[in-house]
Amino acid sequence: MTTATPSPSPETVLVAVAWPYANNHMHLGHMAGSYLPADVYARYHRMLGSRVLMVSGSDSHGTPVTVRAEEEGTTPEAIFQRYHESFLGTFEGMGISFDLFTSTDTANHREVTQDIFLRLLERGYLFEQEEEQLFDPKVERFLPDRYVEGTCPRCAFEGARGDQCDNCGATLDAVELKNPRSRLSDATPELRKTTHFFFRLSAFTEQLRAWVEPQAHWRPAVRNFTLGMLRETLPDRAITRDLTWGVPIPLDGEQYATKRIYVWFEAVIGYLSATKEWAASDLNRTGTAEDWRVWWQDPAARTVYFQGKDNIPFHTVIWPAMLMGYGDLNLPYDVPANQYLTMGGSKASKSRGGVVWMPDYLERYDPDPLRYLLTASAPETSDADFSWAEFLRRNNDELVARWGNLVNRVLTITRRNFDGRVPDAPAALAPESRDLLERVDAAFASVGGDYNAVQLRRALNGAMEVASAANQYLDQRAPWQAVKADRDHAAETLFVALNVISGLVSLLNPVLPFTCQKAWAMLGHEGDVQAAGWHRTPVLAGAVLPEAAPLFKKLDDAIVEQEEERLGR
Repeated sequence: MTTATPSPSPETVLVAVAWPYANNHMHLGHMAGSYLPADVYARYHRMLGSRVLMVSGSDSHGTPVTVRAEEEGTTPEAIFQRYHESFLGTFEGMGISFDLFTSTDTANHREVTQDIFLRLLERGYLFEQEEEQLFDPKVERFLPDRYVEGTCPRCAFEGARGDQCDNCGATLDAVELKNPRSRLSDATPELRKTTHFFFRLSAFTEQLRAWVEPQAHWRPAVRNFTLGMLRETLPDRAITRDLTWGVPIPLDGEQYATKRIYVWFEAVIGYLSATKEWAASDLNRTGTAEDWRVWWQDPAARTVYFQGKDNIPFHTVIWPAMLMGYGDLNLPYDVPANQYLTMGGSKASKSRGGVVWMPDYLERYDPDPLRYLLTASAPETSDADFSWAEFLRRNNDELVARWGNLVNRVLTITRRNFDGRVPDAPAALAPESRDLLERVDAAFASVGGDYNAVQLRRALNGAMEVASAANQYLDQRAPWQAVKADRDHAAETLFVALNVISGLVSLLNPVLPFTCQKAWAMLGHEGDVQAAGWHRTPVLAGAVLPEAAPLFKKLDDAIVEQEEERLGR
């Protein structure tokens, strides 16, 4: 049996989730990397009684959006709106329970971004400087990083982008690329001078190092990577670009009219602007517009940022430095960044193809089997590879055979033999009955501790171990046989099994919210399982049991070949 830190007391938690570029549909890699882990964590904390706010939004100003607009001959607004709606549909279908999923294309976000810009400028952390950037001589435009492709200087991959190489994961500057070419015209870009605002990141190196070193609860890969960046003085970084789509520079002067605050600086501000937007909206039913301060200025509040590993620097170095420069705002408590979900060994990528798109998945399958698989094999410490064969195995062998069958057979046998009601509890429990009930009750501390530490794979495994123990208990006591010769023995078995299932429904609910709510109702409980709290809710003797129905569908082996064909393999 796994051991873990005891489940904590309720607290104030901001669940801050990566802002996706609104340039294509969401795929499995996004779900595994950020959105599902954040939702599991938030659902656990809501059951615990914590004051939870989970926010994110579409990154409408990212250069991938404008690149897609150029390719389709339409506007960035049209692209952003199309995929923002797609994201909302995916989140609803997968049960991703945002309190607010907004976008960077709001007046509120613009105002919050400009406020941070002006405060940092006033405090001397922004400065103007001339630099050389790549310019397309054919279309006569400076090229943001993603408008440039070329050969990676680190690994020689020929399809590297100006900001990052998808092959080796290196963060790049467009001027570093070998054989660069413009995505607008295929011309060879030229270096030309332009003036931009820079963030004085170098001023925060020592302060960041002193803050990161004691973060023993961070994942080792996140902490070590960040400290590696801080071994030397951080370079100052340009925070504006020659663009017309994005947040305007809040200063007078014609020289700023065709420049915008660059997306890498602006998008991370979305966590703060989204919190302020939620607080001032009708979604905040019991508070005031100042409620954002609960998560951002109370030292006891935790802000937890769910990201993929390629976003670690922005959330452990750049955003914290911006917060330090601004002052009076909470720094991240944790950044439990996941590694990559690969597809046949290759990183899932919206721009490279060969992925499972979330809208396509939701057209053919239920959400909980995917939530289960992506949690059971979460890329928490190393890359994890998705395969349809593993999806089929997990669904049929673990969800259907181990968990779903436990629920179905206990409910069916009980209804059939005890007039559709929960049998009476015995005067005294047999040792094995008492041990199993104690085990499920103890799991709320161990499994809860793992959820809280964002060890979600271990948390799920701990809950499923209890389900296995319940199946063994049922097999050993065989109530389907005992009911004929020793009715009291069968009644005890089924009474205990129903109560263990009730505990398991709560333990598994953060991962399997759709099917756990169904199982909750089949146990005769009323209301929402999540509102019941982080403990086992007793199933009372004499309670009426509704008719049972399978929680999961057994999948045919043929889906593996069918889905592989859709991927072009």
